[in-house]
Amino acid sequence: MGCSGPKSVIPVRENLTFLDVNVQQIELLNKRYNCDVPLVLMNSFNTHIDTGKVIRKYTSSGVTIRTFNQHRYPRINRETMLPVSNEWSSGNMEGWYPPGHGDIYDSLHESGLLQEFIDNGKEYLFLSNIDNLGATIDLTILNYLLSDSSNQCDFLMEVTDKTRADVKGGTLIDYEGKLQLLEVAQVPKEHIDDFKSVSKFKIFNTNNIWLNLRGIKRAISEKSMILDIICNPKTMDNGINVIQLETAVGAGIKLFDRAQGLNVPRSRFLPVKTTSDLLLVMSNLYRIGDGTVSMSCKRMFPSTPLVKLGTSFSKVEDFLLRFPSIPDLLELDSLTVSGDVNFGRDVTLRGTVIIIANHGDRIDIPSGSLLENKIVSGNLRILDH
Repeated sequence: MGCSGPKSVIPVRENLTFLDVNVQQIELLNKRYNCDVPLVLMNSFNTHIDTGKVIRKYTSSGVTIRTFNQHRYPRINRETMLPVSNEWSSGNMEGWYPPGHGDIYDSLHESGLLQEFIDNGKEYLFLSNIDNLGATIDLTILNYLLSDSSNQCDFLMEVTDKTRADVKGGTLIDYEGKLQLLEVAQVPKEHIDDFKSVSKFKIFNTNNIWLNLRGIKRAISEKSMILDIICNPKTMDNGINVIQLETAVGAGIKLFDRAQGLNVPRSRFLPVKTTSDLLLVMSNLYRIGDGTVSMSCKRMFPSTPLVKLGTSFSKVEDFLLRFPSIPDLLELDSLTVSGDVNFGRDVTLRGTVIIIANHGDRIDIPSGSLLENKIVSGNLRILDH
């Protein structure tokens, strides 16, 4: 999305950022139950300084915010198979990378926070991506985890039903008698279509995960915290093709004897990975209250519209320039936009809408327009006289 700093500070609803929403949620929880649930942020070397500055504004929020950093590793040149950089410095940051969210186990342990939380009587860590606005602390799930103290679950992964929009999401499989996470990057090319099949693999990983803190410590102490490596090809700004060796936190499910998958409602999975997702959560499709984002009761259908915005919208800065106000999407089924397209204010989109500006053309959707089951193409530009 073209972020130059922490993604957590992008405004998503009513000038509230991802971080604001999370702080609001935990602040309400602490007040309601007179407790002290902390918010813990895992940063990379790219974000930790900016994050430290941002969290100062929450000092009087009633939420304890703790941070720790991931490790950093040198990128590997794909041709020479040698590190792009041998020595870390602020001047060669592009030669390094954070190794994925699977690094949380070792990083949390080495930061000292894991032991600190155990010493303070904490039992479970609820882990989610900061950009998943559907990920809230669900006390029903927590009570379920605590209900059987003699056979406590060490690892619980929230999964939800797969749709055509989720075909690349990791799924759970039973392999050699254990639950394991299967990611698309681990699937041979000849089986990709099978992996993407909604009928064959019906669920996918939301990356909302509940971890028993003592279970993590035990696995680290036993040196059994060995995760599957994902080889992630990248291209640096200077054109060098590199490899990043990463791990996924969900891959840890196979390392715990008492691990489970829990099928949860789709409402617990509302990620904002692209500006197409951002358009949806900023619209009147959703409402926000007490740190939770939920679909508006005015929406007649429970399904979320399928939105595909072209490359002209891929950066948040460009997205906001092309949408001076967010359209009414309450009755939208599908939206596809490609090319140099700009929207006026108070636009309403209904049904299936396709807007395509060919190369060299520009389309301006006038303020107050209602587009319902329409295809707009060519050159449409209305100027003030």
